[in-house]
Amino acid sequence: MVIEYDGTAYCGWQRQVNGLAIQQVVEECIGRITGDAVGVIGSGRTDAGVHALGQVAHFQTASSIPAWNLLMGINSLLPPDIVVRELGEAPETFHARFDALSKVYLYRICNRPVRPALERNGAWFVWEPLDMGGMAGALAVFRGRHDFSSFCSTHTDSEDHVRTIIAIDARRDPSGMVEITVEADGFLRYMVRTIVGALVDAGRGKCSPGELAAILAAKDRRRAGMTAPPQGLYLKEVKYGCAF
Repeated sequence: MVIEYDGTAYCGWQRQVNGLAIQQVVEECIGRITGDAVGVIGSGRTDAGVHALGQVAHFQTASSIPAWNLLMGINSLLPPDIVVRELGEAPETFHARFDALSKVYLYRICNRPVRPALERNGAWFVWEPLDMGGMAGALAVFRGRHDFSSFCSTHTDSEDHVRTIIAIDARRDPSGMVEITVEADGFLRYMVRTIVGALVDAGRGKCSPGELAAILAAKDRRRAGMTAPPQGLYLKEVKYGCAF
């Protein structure tokens, strides 16, 4: 499945004991259609308030319902803020998480003097003018293979903090919406949001590329700045080595 969702009302993708998760909602809707106790495995977690344009997930079922009918049935039960965009059979060996080659995240910043109403849950509002040249100069610091200990949560599950950023880009449209895209072979908890916080500091003139490089080399989260809020972050795409 390829799933799109607005994460505003949820505690994240993964089931939690203290709140409603997107995984739980999807599993329950599939179970009602198929009659199976279904476990849905996503390509990775998204945190509370984070959205997805293309979360990939898989599940197993003994149901003989055709894929299109299953997709339409699931969507008829899902709430308006979650939708299955695509659904089809995959090889039995496919795993949404372990077979992923890379993921692409998008972060949106509304950069103008007046706060947005319609984008309040879909972008970070930053009223101070951001220098796109300053942000562009900082992008090169993060490209390539690095230890991102300075740019992730201290409570991340992974002991290995080395990741490869394949591509990172920042663009601004005439309306003042800044879009930052990051593709990597894997992400640590809060990694994109902490990098975005650093890029915003660079856009404000508070941090130079050289200073960011020193922070990255320090491998110390205390050296880095703020973590950008969750509402601007989207899991845009998950890339695999084969088509289904």
